Amino acid sequence: MNNVPKYTTQLQAGLGIVPETLKLLAVWEPNMTGNDLVKTALATGDFPGMTARRLRNLILEAFRPRYLVDSAMPARLLKAVSGTIPREDFRSLCFLFTCRANMVLADFVREVYWPAYSSGGRSISKADSLRFVSSAVSDGRTTSRWSESTVIRVARYLLGACADFGLLGPMKGGARALSTFRITPNVVSVLAHDLHFRGIGDNALLRNTDWTLFGLEPEDALGELKRLSLRGELIVQSAGGITQVSWKHKSMEELANVLSEG
Repeated sequence: MNNVPKYTTQLQAGLGIVPETLKLLAVWEPNMTGNDLVKTALATGDFPGMTARRLRNLILEAFRPRYLVDSAMPARLLKAVSGTIPREDFRSLCFLFTCRANMVLADFVREVYWPAYSSGGRSISKADSLRFVSSAVSDGRTTSRWSESTVIRVARYLLGACADFGLLGPMKGGARALSTFRITPNVVSVLAHDLHFRGIGDNALLRNTDWTLFGLEPEDALGELKRLSLRGELIVQSAGGITQVSWKHKSMEELANVLSEG
């Protein structure tokens, strides 16, 4: 339990920031550090409505922990496919990497959004979000005991981030309506290959908690991989609870090239 990452307030540096991510990826180059990107982005003048301090915080506290981790694999992948895959797929990949970097958002989606969606709920309210954050503080899941004002802010950020990523609609009457949110084949392919290249075995891959961000249980993930096999990206064999996958692509770079070709 002590190894479980604690919740932070880092989400406040930027919620979905999907348009900003597209702009930053356009000027980012492999081997650029976060500080390098700050200097380059400031020099471009592409962020006229943002102060230098705000842009620096956005890059170092939001963009960097999401996309410049694992040898900048997320940034490399997104830069390669940003101009070719559908906007919905790009946004969903941003959602995946943002949840990995912000455990509070990941757990909110798993513990609040999907249960509400599965039970036929129509919206998630400010009160629902506040309840989740307050409970997290009481359960010791935060880096420190957050003040009431911090709890309120983080609860607001969670709803805003979910709206940015397409899980929730606009705020009306203190609540946001649930939106239909489904994983697409391109996102399935990226997630499955990423887990595979991390050295996760085929059976364990299906049980990885990243799938639950998209409301998928292991059997659902298996179904998605079988659909991928129809596209010729891989071969899936499953019997008696054992799954084996023959992977066609040998690296994320190779996969990115294939996806960018459509």
